[in-house]
Amino acid sequence: MVINIGKALSGDWKYVTAEIQAVNSAVVEKGAILKVIFENDYLGPEEIVKLCKICSDIGVAFIKTSTGYGFVKQQSGEYNYRGATLPHLKLMRESSRSEVQVKAAGGVRTLDDLLRVKALGIKRVGATATEAILLEAMKRGIGEKKTEVKVLPLQHQEAAGAGY
Repeated sequence: MVINIGKALSGDWKYVTAEIQAVNSAVVEKGAILKVIFENDYLGPEEIVKLCKICSDIGVAFIKTSTGYGFVKQQSGEYNYRGATLPHLKLMRESSRSEVQVKAAGGVRTLDDLLRVKALGIKRVGATATEAILLEAMKRGIGEKKTEVKVLPLQHQEAAGAGY
């Protein structure tokens, strides 16, 4: 489910909590699990922390950064989404109970992106660049045997805050 972003932004946490609880109860009753999608591009750190607490208290299985369709105006003036950023993922992992899994969606395009996300404790990633990531992993010797891999440093533009 995607949270009701309007209710979250207006601070109607009672509504947001009740809605997540109702959907989680219905899903769990049928033997399934719930993934709650936040749409982080619209949220500040306080709202993300609040949602993590709500989802942890309810006991949802997963929380996810975004759908990939939450377009917001970027510094360039274009409308796009940032997706899963390292600061948001770190905040979500630290603000949620350990049994709530965090899923990164959007922005994980390279093996190094994937390794950075994994280092934060993120277990699931939605990536359209899966083939490129796997090819790079094989190129670096990741396979059946345990292998130590060097994570390449962030590029200048990425370090400046444009994604990773």
